[in-house]
Amino acid sequence: MDYTQNKKSIKYHLKKFLLAHANDIRGKSIVDIPAGNGVTSAIVRDLGGNVLPFDLFTEYFTLSEPKCVRADVMQGIPLDNAVADWLICQEGIEHFPNQDIAFNEFNRVLKVGGSLIITTPNYSNLRAKFSYMIGEMERFNRTMPPNEMDSVWMSANDSGTVPYYGHVFLIGIMKLRLLAKLNGFDIEKIVFTRIKTTSLLMMPIFYPFILLFNSITYVRNILKAKSKHQKLVYKEVFRLSIQPKILVDGHLFVVFKKKSSATEAILKVKSRHSEFGLT
Repeated sequence: MDYTQNKKSIKYHLKKFLLAHANDIRGKSIVDIPAGNGVTSAIVRDLGGNVLPFDLFTEYFTLSEPKCVRADVMQGIPLDNAVADWLICQEGIEHFPNQDIAFNEFNRVLKVGGSLIITTPNYSNLRAKFSYMIGEMERFNRTMPPNEMDSVWMSANDSGTVPYYGHVFLIGIMKLRLLAKLNGFDIEKIVFTRIKTTSLLMMPIFYPFILLFNSITYVRNILKAKSKHQKLVYKEVFRLSIQPKILVDGHLFVVFKKKSSATEAILKVKSRHSEFGLT
């Protein structure tokens, strides 16, 4: 089955995005990690990009060229610093046990001004919020909560000593934004993919409460804010928390821009904390 033709697949939406940015891809170095079966790498290659595919399980990569290199993000991507113009992490971040390390590594291999594309199942939509409340599961009535039988994957060619986690580390827009900020990235764009029917049906019931309580929290904290920058941060977070598209979308599809190194980003946060007595 060609998932790039299926509107329910994130591969369809990523392909659509890449085709729309064909001129930005041509001649650029683009990291694809995890590369999976190579569908995205093939699209980038055919658009004239210099694609660099990496995956923990290279045996599933179907392209003969380029070659997929085995890599564990937690151990580091085997590339020099600042060599990539783009990095695509499609359906990968939810598998990484330390997502801060992942973002730090993404920052390391990207050039300043480079783009980071992350797609992941949307843990911020209403169905996901309800599923977590019911039983800390990804999808109520469909999947069990994370467990050692369903949530750990092994490669047939692996010794079995290093587990590859399933959707154990699902992440919502707030934590995604925070980890990005702490590692030198800003959100450039959130791409809407498709409506989840269950989340849409929940909107009339839950959205008034979401809007009310997030508004109350926002106003209380704005009144206590010690700086203009703090208010801007609160405003950005508040807007994300009440964004209807995020609450009903099936996937998070976020385009980040690298603004600085991860070290510079942390020093900037530390400086603002010290300036306004927040440490």
